[in-house]
Amino acid sequence: MSDFNDSLNDVSSDSFWEVGNYKRTVKRVDDGNRLCNDLMNCIHERARIEKSYAQQLTEWSKRWRQLIEKGPQYGTVERAWCALMTEAEKVSDLHMEMKAALMGEDFEKVKNWQKDAFHKQMIGGFKETKEVDDGFRKAQKPWAKKLKEVDAMKKAYHTAFKEEKNATSRETTSKLENNNPDAQKKLQEKVEKCQQEVQKTKERYEKSLEELDKLTPQYMENMEQVFEQCQQSEDKRLRFFKELLLNVKQHLDLSTNHKYKTVYHTLEDTIQGADTEEDLKWFRSNHGPGMPMNWPQFEELSMDLNRTLSRRETKRKHNDEVTLMGISQTGDQVSKSSSSAISVEKRVDWSDEETGNPFVSSNANGNPFDEEPSSPEVSVPVRALYDYEGQEQDELSFKTGEEFTKIGEEDEQGWCKGRLSDGTIGLYPANYVESVQ
Repeated sequence: MSDFNDSLNDVSSDSFWEVGNYKRTVKRVDDGNRLCNDLMNCIHERARIEKSYAQQLTEWSKRWRQLIEKGPQYGTVERAWCALMTEAEKVSDLHMEMKAALMGEDFEKVKNWQKDAFHKQMIGGFKETKEVDDGFRKAQKPWAKKLKEVDAMKKAYHTAFKEEKNATSRETTSKLENNNPDAQKKLQEKVEKCQQEVQKTKERYEKSLEELDKLTPQYMENMEQVFEQCQQSEDKRLRFFKELLLNVKQHLDLSTNHKYKTVYHTLEDTIQGADTEEDLKWFRSNHGPGMPMNWPQFEELSMDLNRTLSRRETKRKHNDEVTLMGISQTGDQVSKSSSSAISVEKRVDWSDEETGNPFVSSNANGNPFDEEPSSPEVSVPVRALYDYEGQEQDELSFKTGEEFTKIGEEDEQGWCKGRLSDGTIGLYPANYVESVQ
């Protein structure tokens, strides 16, 4: 009895040949269109990342280049440090080129291929999907129709078989209970009739199966033909995706880009070119013991002028002369210094011609001991870039980072008038401070 029940509990397989299972192949057409959208979204997101990275590199480079140029680093090491900013700028350009290639080439290729491969219908869906579905439906229709008849014959046969078993069981029970002969005869006739029905439905079931078997080869051939058409379409999509992904790889792989290699060759050469001895020598000459000095010397009282030169005036005059004679300067620097010295001489000659005394100021009262005319009154907050110790009583002293107020414009000698936070007013070198933004 269990074998009979098992035969009734037919479980449909998941085979492609089962009726309706071709739908999975049809769905692959729609999946192909969706995958095109997914690939375009993937490329678009990567392009946005490349653009964002390029912008961050540029912003980082700009900010740090300003910090380095305003900072205390100097010489060839400063140039080597700034080379990192140059590298960032050039790499930023390369990533912007990458972004443009991803969107302008790869993204557009997928978009155009999708447009050529999938054609939307007025009623919805794609033309390609409908063609595949119609092809499978047409190939499967005769076989599916015959299969339906087979299922009906099988059901009829199984029903007759079940009736025959029940009739036989009732007849056996009647014999054991010694029922009257008429009842047993009717039960026996019922069994014979059921047996005839079982035989008749069995023959029809077997004949239906034979007819289905005859249709199966043609069914398989037609289904294979439609499936191969789907395979060819999918083959085109897969090959296109592979080619497109290789193009994306080429655009992403900066290691094969000669511009990228050049960036790092240049960076390494610039860093290797940093000369610490040259930097130390420069600092020694410009901010150390190598600087010229107006050493204190005996000064005679000038009876013609009725006063001695102030230390600052003596220092300015001496610096003009020393600059003219400096042997460590380049030709351009010597030229500029010579011009400065000549301009001093001319100013002295002009003063001699006009006043007869180069040191007499042109103030209203004509007193040669009065201070030089004060610069126009201004009020600008400034910050000290270096420490400065005043050399004269009328000079200010301050520390690096100290803030005070500039109250006079820079004179010809590069000095400004300022007021410290404690109210002290005096002169200071203009190039020792910067304006506070």
